[in-house]
Amino acid sequence: MSPAATAAEIKAAYRALVKRHHPDAGGDDRTILELNAAWEVLGDGDRRRHHDHRHQPVAAAEPGGSGAAVKRGRAQPGRSAVQDTALQQWLQLVHAPIDRLLAQVINPFPSQLKALSADPYDDSLMEAFCTFLEQGQARLEKVESLYQSQPCPPGSQAFALDLYHCLSLAKDALAELERYTMGYVDSYLHDGRELLRQARLLRQGLQAQRRELGL
Repeated sequence: MSPAATAAEIKAAYRALVKRHHPDAGGDDRTILELNAAWEVLGDGDRRRHHDHRHQPVAAAEPGGSGAAVKRGRAQPGRSAVQDTALQQWLQLVHAPIDRLLAQVINPFPSQLKALSADPYDDSLMEAFCTFLEQGQARLEKVESLYQSQPCPPGSQAFALDLYHCLSLAKDALAELERYTMGYVDSYLHDGRELLRQARLLRQGLQAQRRELGL
């Protein structure tokens, strides 16, 4: 879509694409995640202007210019010095704190579940588990704010999409676990546990991707 597209045009295009790619219409979840991530940026005027500014063509870096990539002597393969610096900043300011918050939700879950499994009908154990879920939900709200605070730099869209997917898995997991605490329906517990398992694996994959980025 043209950068000059109006807000109404973007909204109409988003709705049409969601309708076309919705899983109920034969689409897939990953495409819907991509569309939702794009809408979070393009559907907000300030974030769209920031996005358009960040994605304008960038002139080649001057020899001897500043930046982490130049300090190392040259940019990483396939990225300019400017892109390398922007990516490093985004990883430090956005991904690093998000990764810590996700770890505080995902990593304690097995021990929390083990404690609850001693007697799910014990009020004190259930209260402790509910506190864990509430704290986790608060952390994921911070993750979402951090994710939305800055657009991902060029060349890291796939990484950012996987990060958004990890957040979505964790949010859905806590929602399922909260449903379990309301009625002790085992299917909610099973689904929540499986979603957190997937989130844990995806988080590990993101850490490996970050190492591969060379930053």
